[in-house]
Amino acid sequence: MTAHTSAKRWRPTVPSLPVLRTEVLSGLVVALALIPEAISFSIIAGVDPRVGLFASFTMAVSIAFLGGRPAMISAATGAMALVVAPLAREHGVDYLLAATILAGVFQVVLGLLGVAKLMRFVPPSVMTGFVNALAILIFMAQVPHFWGEGWGVYALVAGGLAVIFLLPRLTRAVPAPLVAIVVLTVITVASGLKVPTVGDMGELPGSFPVPFLPDVPVNMETLRIIAPYALTLALVGLMESLMTAKLVDDITDTRSGKGREARGQGWANIITGFFGGMAGCAMIGQTMINVKSGARTRLSTFLAGVFLLLLVVVLGDIVAIIPMAALVAVMVFVSIATLDWHSISPRTLRRMPWSETAVMVITVVVVVATHNLAIGVIVGVLASTVIFARGVARLSAVTSVLDPEGGVRVYSVRGDLFFASSNELVGEFDYHEEGVGKVVIDLSRAHMWDSSAVAALDHATDKFEKNGVDVEVVGLNVPSEELHKELSGTLSGGH
Repeated sequence: MTAHTSAKRWRPTVPSLPVLRTEVLSGLVVALALIPEAISFSIIAGVDPRVGLFASFTMAVSIAFLGGRPAMISAATGAMALVVAPLAREHGVDYLLAATILAGVFQVVLGLLGVAKLMRFVPPSVMTGFVNALAILIFMAQVPHFWGEGWGVYALVAGGLAVIFLLPRLTRAVPAPLVAIVVLTVITVASGLKVPTVGDMGELPGSFPVPFLPDVPVNMETLRIIAPYALTLALVGLMESLMTAKLVDDITDTRSGKGREARGQGWANIITGFFGGMAGCAMIGQTMINVKSGARTRLSTFLAGVFLLLLVVVLGDIVAIIPMAALVAVMVFVSIATLDWHSISPRTLRRMPWSETAVMVITVVVVVATHNLAIGVIVGVLASTVIFARGVARLSAVTSVLDPEGGVRVYSVRGDLFFASSNELVGEFDYHEEGVGKVVIDLSRAHMWDSSAVAALDHATDKFEKNGVDVEVVGLNVPSEELHKELSGTLSGGH
């Protein structure tokens, strides 16, 4: 029975034909969408288009096996290209490749240290801002490809969007974005319409990538040059990848291995660096294309990388004639589908607490202004933390009653005492009340969180005693009492 159970457990799962068709076609659509993006990011980084294209191939294929989020697409990205552009410009492409490898090492280490667990501290309002900012950035990235290009391009984009939105009402057998790309390409070629094409973006590679070692000196000087860029790449890449993984989790109602994803991103970047590619991470736009097309497994991610390489190396002449308008239509559709329309509806805005709306708006504004998702998320989390601390601090209150027999004033403190609220505690007591010889401070409905709370209580106690008033502190819960015993009397230097 044990042998039978073991054999059954390890039997590979064979996808059904409908699932296989969806995964294959989704991978093909993603591959087509990756090509102009990878070329654009190469231009941003100041390197040959092959560097971005090879990165997209190796990242997608590697993460399909190593990552923790099925159906998520990783490739060369704009955020990573912006980070390495100064390095490539000042020191050359080999230093860029070395930085990519070191960034991967950093990511593996951070993944082993459990950096993925920090995702629990990203509030929903920041996540919503991240998604909405992403939708705006995806749309903004398409504007240069059609704005000012004439009515022919406008008509093609509109036609592509019509196909993408209307075809699913007739059939879902084939991904609508793929049909739009094929239809617009045929129309363009048949009519002889002169519009920007994928080939105009840059020269496509004519050979497959081979592994090699970056030509850089192996010494401390090289490490000094590449380490700051590598660490930035590692942090930005993990931030975008883990946020994207969380988004896909929500869309597909499934869970992913965030720790495995963090380590997988690292190993994928290490492999990419040795194959001549720039650093990459999860791509929200292409991931959304994949997920919205129905893909749910690692097969679509793997095939996206394989198809990309085959398309640019084997079928480069055909890919080159695809009008950019077709890919623009696909990405505009992705931006529309990505935006959380519910979050910006008047009804939602009226009912949502102003603090959460403010955090969402702050996140969106920072991301769009900096074109850096990682910076926007960090600022959003900080803003949320400050607003939360301010709100919790306001929950603290002090009430008091005088003993009917006189001479004893009882102060009842309610709420959380920490750095944002404890400083105000000192001002809540009357240190010069006539006829009061003893004060009881009741903390049974309060909790002391940090040293500032202990310091504030000590300060209040000292002020009472200097005025000849006896003080008794009662009602401390166990954690607060332990903190008070450990720190009380040792923080006077802070007053």
